[in-house]
Amino acid sequence: MPHTLDLRLGIDVGGTHTDAVVLDRDDQVVAKTKQPTSKDVTAGIRAAIAAVTAQPGVDPQRISHVMLGTTHATNAVLERRRLHSVAVLRVGAPSTLGAPPFLGWPEDLVRAVGGHAVVVEGGFEYDGREIVPFDAGTTRVFFESVRGLVDAVAISAVFSPMSAQHELAAADIAREVLGDEVVVSLSHEIGTLGLLPRENATVLNAALTRVAREVASALTTALAEHEIDASVLFAQNDGTLMGLEYAVRFPILTIGSGPANSIRGAAFLTGLTDALVADVGGTSTDFGMLVNGFPRESAASVDIGGVSTNFRMPDVLAIALGGGTVVHSNSDGVGIGPDSVGYRLPQEGLAFGGDTPTMSDAAVLGGRAAFGTTRVPDEHRPTLAAALAAADEMLADAVDRMKLGRGDTPLVVVGGGSVLIPESLEGVSRIHRPEHYDVANAIGAAIAQVSGRWDEVVSLSNGRAEAISAASAQATARAIHAGADPEFVEVVEIDEIPLAYLTEPVARISVKAVGPLGRQ
Repeated sequence: MPHTLDLRLGIDVGGTHTDAVVLDRDDQVVAKTKQPTSKDVTAGIRAAIAAVTAQPGVDPQRISHVMLGTTHATNAVLERRRLHSVAVLRVGAPSTLGAPPFLGWPEDLVRAVGGHAVVVEGGFEYDGREIVPFDAGTTRVFFESVRGLVDAVAISAVFSPMSAQHELAAADIAREVLGDEVVVSLSHEIGTLGLLPRENATVLNAALTRVAREVASALTTALAEHEIDASVLFAQNDGTLMGLEYAVRFPILTIGSGPANSIRGAAFLTGLTDALVADVGGTSTDFGMLVNGFPRESAASVDIGGVSTNFRMPDVLAIALGGGTVVHSNSDGVGIGPDSVGYRLPQEGLAFGGDTPTMSDAAVLGGRAAFGTTRVPDEHRPTLAAALAAADEMLADAVDRMKLGRGDTPLVVVGGGSVLIPESLEGVSRIHRPEHYDVANAIGAAIAQVSGRWDEVVSLSNGRAEAISAASAQATARAIHAGADPEFVEVVEIDEIPLAYLTEPVARISVKAVGPLGRQ
């Protein structure tokens, strides 16, 4: 008899814990777990899957979808390891020779991705007119020179969001010379306006493909070990999901998925669509803003491992305040972090018989938490009380920095370390502490919808409505390709930015389409 596929498994990998949650068809929590995040991350994922599927009411064969939010890509860039060697081709001579590829990159990261780069002639104007013809000959010579030295290719061109013709031509040559198996990342599919940040994001995306494949393989193997035959999706940085194949192709989009999951989980658990969210972990507190049910996106460029990019990320303010944050006595009286005992809290915290004063110990002394096995020694009480007061000032300052208006706003508190948050804060109208707050990030992954985005610069000479309609169709197609149900995809966001001082009407149009998971 076939099994009813009515369960979903959400997994989120944090710096301290890897959380997993199983939801039923009515979005009720059936099982949940928090496991220490392992050094290689993958072992923590395996442990979380094993723990949550062993709980009563969970039949692994009833799981239809598995959603993963992961720090694998972020860690690979920060640690400069497990990255592909990349051939970087820019189609932009002679107009961009003054700013070569890898401009501003840390030297160790350039070495980690190989440092192979060239700029060839080509590119387009803002209105789609060709600046100079594409230099196919030099492109072929470059790819032949790196044959056997690189695993991936990153191609960018001047104003490729307006016309991708030269990028596509270069990609054909790359596959012809290096083989169809070579990973090819194209900038018009990843970034927006701004050649250098778009190029940077494309190079990182190409370099991260190995990591994405390893994670996908490890996850699917772990699922098979538990007889879970389900559709696998990855959380991305706007709080929505993408299919496994799409995630392997665009691993750069998984960076920032952790905060986005927490914000989406907070929205689901409270029913709020507009609120401030604080995710308190073992090492840090991440503040984000919930706007119309989704994370507010950052308007500033995003720095990843020392490299400036311009793809969309949640607007997050992180402060070094978590449950495992170490409290120091210094000449000024008290110091908070930034170091943390992390998942070693049960061994090192004062409340557990250890010898390291932490913010969890301060919360216990302040009456905000009741856990531990040992009474906190009296000699630490003044320092911990001062630390708790200082922490409240840090939190109030963060609230003030994240709010857009002068009025008070509701605050949703999630995460295992949320006992640090007091019952009231200046600038906050009400503090919400929803049920299952400790695994809100995994819940955010499990309940997320699938999205597609289309971002391009277009001429409005044929009509504004026609341009928006075409962009909406492209965003909808991307959402369906990423795994959304074609019958229920809808456009939820349209941004139109006119470009000034041009001889004809031109605008940058960005459209986001969202839909529920497609049927099995």
